[in-house]
Amino acid sequence: MHPDASTFERILTRALGAGDYADAFYEYRVVRSFRLQDGRVREGGITISRGVGIRVISGERAGYAYSDDLSEAALLETARVASLIAKGGAARVDAVELPSRAEAVASAYGDAAPHRLVAAPETYVDLLARADVAARAFDPRIASVNASVSEEMQDVAIATSDGRFVTDRRPLVTLGVQCVANGRERGTGFTGDGGRTSIDFFAERTPEAIAREAGRIACVNSEAIETPAGEMEVVVGSGSGGVLLHEAVGHGLEGDFNRQGTSLYSGRVGERVANELVTIFDDGDLPGERGTVGIDDEGTPGEHKVLVERGILRGYMQDRHNAGLMGSRSTGSGRRQSFRVMPQPRMCNTYMPDGASTYDEIVGSVKRGIFATSFAGGQVEISKGDFVFMLAEGYLIEDGKLTAPLRGASLIGNGPDAMNRVTMVGNDGRLAGGSYTCGKGGQYVPVGVGMPTVKLSSVTVGGSAVGG
Repeated sequence: MHPDASTFERILTRALGAGDYADAFYEYRVVRSFRLQDGRVREGGITISRGVGIRVISGERAGYAYSDDLSEAALLETARVASLIAKGGAARVDAVELPSRAEAVASAYGDAAPHRLVAAPETYVDLLARADVAARAFDPRIASVNASVSEEMQDVAIATSDGRFVTDRRPLVTLGVQCVANGRERGTGFTGDGGRTSIDFFAERTPEAIAREAGRIACVNSEAIETPAGEMEVVVGSGSGGVLLHEAVGHGLEGDFNRQGTSLYSGRVGERVANELVTIFDDGDLPGERGTVGIDDEGTPGEHKVLVERGILRGYMQDRHNAGLMGSRSTGSGRRQSFRVMPQPRMCNTYMPDGASTYDEIVGSVKRGIFATSFAGGQVEISKGDFVFMLAEGYLIEDGKLTAPLRGASLIGNGPDAMNRVTMVGNDGRLAGGSYTCGKGGQYVPVGVGMPTVKLSSVTVGGSAVGG
């Protein structure tokens, strides 16, 4: 149970000894997880964490301290330490006042949110066993299967020195399957799914379906040819292709990079940064999606954010601290991995809405190019926007048709430049589902990605075969 209002009031009053603003973040998280390897469940258990993090803001400085000891004495000392780290502001003498009861946030997660974890261990083990059987039955080339499933519930309470006191209950489930297939070469495939819901999600999105998709990708990659290298047209697939959007553009639109002037988008609100076909949203309030937040980790409601509208930069994703320093407001984008760390401006569910073209029209327009179905990872330099992405699944396009699967393909380019080379946007946009987790500053949070099928007029394709 989180500290009551009067305890939070005393903690925040102590914290404000050397600051302009203070908040306290309470977290109680239960995670149940199981892992299967080579036909056997090798790991299973429950992880429980609980604690309070206290932040004090004084101008540009922020002090932070946390405690997993929830006694009032320990929390008052934690508040004093955070205040000392942030010292520099005038001492505040006014006592903090909070509502006597916390406001419970209306559920953004569906029926799962009111409940705690109730499934028996056998439920999770059965899901993994079914995935293993389905993957191996998919194709005789499947040589090994790894799978994992997790379900968690995170309860938070957030109290702020300006009088906000809110609670939220956040569910999250994930099931992922990785397969290895032996064909001409060794091929791997991974598929995951889940979201802000309960383990009952996998009654409809079955482990068999997830496993078969992982097996399909592994078998495709086991028969792939070497990738031709050079400049060529690239089509990025709908759904999971949104990883490119998230990495190559999204991080550059987070408030801290723009306040510090380290993003190439800094100071460019109102300017054209992409082709007029490009619109980019970030949503914190899409029911059930992995990146959805009823409130962010500062107590601000998640919201719909227009980042780029028909190629024009409209704004950044902001947490409270950076927004205040930039004369703006929080967009419900202050997120943190746990009570042990301060919030940062982060993406929630980042995606591009539909355009006017069909999938067939887009692929049919390419004489010779690459179809990037999904990505396996990559690197982005925020200050320049330069990126390198490896394809998890990709195909050669020849005369308007997908032909051979490709091995070792990568896309090399620049985020704004790539967005200016968008020439067609599909009408098949969707969120990818999946099990996407975003890393920043050593912290990891669940996110959603998505986009329609998109054609780029020219991108550098890295591969081992010469020519394009």
